[in-house]
Amino acid sequence: MSTRWWTSRPVVRQPDRGRGPAGWIPLFVVVVAMTLSVTGSAQQQPQTQPPGSTQPPDAPEPATDPPQDAQTQPPVFRTEINFVRVDAIITDKDDNPVLDLTVEDFEIYEDDTLQQIESFELILFTGEPDPRLPPPSSIRNAYDEEREANRTDSRIFVFFLDDYHVRDTNAMRMTAPLVEFVETQLAPTDLVAVMYPLTPLFDVQLTRNHAQIVRALQAFKGRKYDYEPRNMFEQQYAYYPTTVVEKIRNDVSLSGLKALAIHLGGLREGRKSIIVLTEGYSDYVPPQLRDESAGGGRLRSTQRYDPFAGDNRLEETSQFFDDAAMRMNLLYTADIANKNNTSLYMVDPRGLVVYEYDMSNVPIAPQTDSRILRNLQDTLYLLAEQTDGRAIVNRNDVLPGLAQIVRDQSAYYLLGYTSADTPTDGKFHEIKVRVSRSDVTVRARKGYYALTEENAARVLAPPKPELPKAVDIALATLAEPIRGRLVRTWVGTRRGDNGKTKVTFVWEPVGTNQSRRRESASQVMLMALSDSAAYFRGQVPERGNDSPRAEFEADPGVLELNVAIEDEYGDVIDRAVHEVTIPDFTGTDVALSTPAVLRARNAMEMRQLIADPDAVPTASRFFRRTDQLLLRVEVYTPGDTAPMVTAQLLSREGTSMLELSVEQPATGAPYELALQLASFPRGDYLIEISAAVGDEVATTLVAFRIQG
Repeated sequence: MSTRWWTSRPVVRQPDRGRGPAGWIPLFVVVVAMTLSVTGSAQQQPQTQPPGSTQPPDAPEPATDPPQDAQTQPPVFRTEINFVRVDAIITDKDDNPVLDLTVEDFEIYEDDTLQQIESFELILFTGEPDPRLPPPSSIRNAYDEEREANRTDSRIFVFFLDDYHVRDTNAMRMTAPLVEFVETQLAPTDLVAVMYPLTPLFDVQLTRNHAQIVRALQAFKGRKYDYEPRNMFEQQYAYYPTTVVEKIRNDVSLSGLKALAIHLGGLREGRKSIIVLTEGYSDYVPPQLRDESAGGGRLRSTQRYDPFAGDNRLEETSQFFDDAAMRMNLLYTADIANKNNTSLYMVDPRGLVVYEYDMSNVPIAPQTDSRILRNLQDTLYLLAEQTDGRAIVNRNDVLPGLAQIVRDQSAYYLLGYTSADTPTDGKFHEIKVRVSRSDVTVRARKGYYALTEENAARVLAPPKPELPKAVDIALATLAEPIRGRLVRTWVGTRRGDNGKTKVTFVWEPVGTNQSRRRESASQVMLMALSDSAAYFRGQVPERGNDSPRAEFEADPGVLELNVAIEDEYGDVIDRAVHEVTIPDFTGTDVALSTPAVLRARNAMEMRQLIADPDAVPTASRFFRRTDQLLLRVEVYTPGDTAPMVTAQLLSREGTSMLELSVEQPATGAPYELALQLASFPRGDYLIEISAAVGDEVATTLVAFRIQG
């Protein structure tokens, strides 16, 4: 009988992190529990709820439809996939929330067709955790983020700091009010993040650590009209004309804003708020600033010192067409935000302003300057109005406007209906919410995109089978809370002498441009203990030293690793304790050592790694498509029997994608396999290595992620 052994690596016991749902559910899927059923003429009055409540405690259970015979079966796409939720903010003339409306006061129209309201709920947020939910937990990975974002007692705010369209002086004047807003207006349960136009989405993570957000806001620097390149991307177009550079910056900023809205829409369906700090968007550049090179070094504009260079009909026509093209881009951005139920709150950091340009440096005629300023401010109003947000413009004191952002998410009505047309056309369907009272203002989402027939079939398909346990355990290593950690570590085991197991410990500092930790790891102290012995105690050198690892032999069994991370002054700035199960390689079964993963950034580095049998493994499992991987693993068999060693690349679902070639350079040397990542898209993958002798098979899995 065939025996299959999974011996992927030493087992590290860590606290249960809890995993969120595997993906986001579109807004049209069936609602598990509706808070108040409103059917036919038997409509019920909403009950008074305690602050922070999201549904009445005595909500009725959903009714179960009676079985139907084969001739009256519903169509393939059931009405549940067209269940739509609409959050409506109702305010009086003083912008205060109106909280005494009932379901009879509302009407919802989809494409001008009256809909039957099936669920009705008044959401009141107090900032206190809902006692009916588990306590809020820290966010250490994408699974935690998705789980916490779906809590009904948490609001979501993201600061989009558009440094391309904010002058540095205005960024500095906005620091104090933004910090005060975070410290005084946000509740401890609120989830917040910060993003710049060039911030990768995988670096945008919601957090309840508001002190971290404050530090990020305090570090904000504006770059409007500052064309000095700060990275390789900007260097590629640094010496293009200013007109081209401004268009590139507009595209980058609005693309980042759209990507952020899509990301938030994938986290949860409910209302989300993006606070955009910007002075507006325009592709038009006045003649005085049309330099042939934004980076300098070439002929400057011949009209630079002529204040009336842009004050003519030709320039007005040029600006009209530029602004018309920009308007279409802005409407598309708002469309994406609406699709993901995300509101844009546009904050103009200039305060009360009467001109766009500094007349002492760039002489521009007042009429031209006023026209440009008005069009820039109009872009802020457009994005805000089209996404049910607000535009905080021409205000020296922005705090009242920022406070209104919080109030918008603190009291609103959540309505639900099943679309009467049950569309599966993938098109946008307009939504209008009306109330019976004439003295209130209604703000609600503009509409939604219906599922296509293909997507509807996917939603209604039976759930995928669970992952094999070994695959799930391997993928869990990618969910380690690397954000906020100072180092990554790797522990490898292989056969030692006299029945012992050789243990290798490697560490690497976590370096990221988005890290807000002021401390940096300089050295690591390791202590390896079992119940009966101490196997190692001392400093582990960093990569780049003569021996950047710790190696020692230990008896098989449970080993405790105490890691102390020190800064350059020898002060301990972080600690970690792991229990590692050390395998026994003295048995008669086929066994594999822990695979060592080595990373090369180019072909030359790969040749060097292959030629160096003592190369240091990497502790990271996060790579880029430009990287190449070299894996080394030792195989132990009973006697002198030669094993059959194979490997394959697996998807995160555990399905085979590619057979990999495995070689043994010399007798007794580890087996090796190489993998170039350039041909694979971003995502999670596994490498399965198997060694077989007769009917006995030992298999190990190595999970890794391609990030970009």
